[in-house]
Amino acid sequence: MNSKKIRHYLQFKDFSLDEYAYVFARARYLKQKFKNYETYHPLHDCTLAMIFEKNSTRTRLSFEAGIHQLGGHAVFMNTKDTQLGRGEPIEDAAQVISRMVDIIMIRTFGQDILQRFADHSRVPVINGLTNEYHPCQVLADIFTYCEQRASISGKTVAWIGDANNMAYTWAEAAQILGFKLRISAPPGYRLERARLSAENLPWIEEYDDPFAACEGADLVTTDVWTSMGFETENEARRQAFAQWCVNAAMMAQAHPEALFMHCLPAHRGEEVTAEVIDGPQSVVWEEAENRLHVQKALMEFLLLGRIGH
Repeated sequence: MNSKKIRHYLQFKDFSLDEYAYVFARARYLKQKFKNYETYHPLHDCTLAMIFEKNSTRTRLSFEAGIHQLGGHAVFMNTKDTQLGRGEPIEDAAQVISRMVDIIMIRTFGQDILQRFADHSRVPVINGLTNEYHPCQVLADIFTYCEQRASISGKTVAWIGDANNMAYTWAEAAQILGFKLRISAPPGYRLERARLSAENLPWIEEYDDPFAACEGADLVTTDVWTSMGFETENEARRQAFAQWCVNAAMMAQAHPEALFMHCLPAHRGEEVTAEVIDGPQSVVWEEAENRLHVQKALMEFLLLGRIGH
């Protein structure tokens, strides 16, 4: 590995516009190699530790397959089966684990846990999801939009539903990449302005009416009404979000060429109808696959920096 200062990827704002342009270009390059069945092992002999405190399908599969395709190896670690689950200090675990591997991905609850781990790690740490942010998913979403349409700069993204980790990540992305973010959520589930920077605010518009939020939008996206860790609120959320189901009428308000995205898993009939998620404007399967390609580019960048084609 190179001797540059360790870079982590804990929030979307950790990279600049220029760095995102590079990562997206590398993702396109790596995806083409994947589609052409070309072997490419820039991370030969590298080991990725994947630490999971929250359940996962796409995150585990995309990271594990991704490091393998780059020539490396993944080690799956569930906190329930390690000393982390028995009270070992996060700082101690970070010191030990980071001496044995080359890069670490963590999927956990609080962002503070991730930050403390990264502060004591000797290798790059990636946020695989926390309660506060989900940068790898939004990275894949934006790459998918650019792949399907063009640059997202100057476009309008409508977020319909809970102001969760995805919404806050989209808010960071809007400021960096230069697009308008409209957010519509019921009272009690809206953005906390205190969590947003002054730089974020000019790029964000909040709407009471989800139909108005979708008007002319280039991308409509949503997520489950109840995120992991909030299951006890499920029934209250079902009632509160009843009018925030993305359906055909809502999509009809968007631009005719608008795309629909969902980070999955989806609950058809709740946050989105089957007609929309399985319809012609939906790119959810491409979006899911692109987790693989952008994360390969991300790991390559964190470990090797900028490299030529």
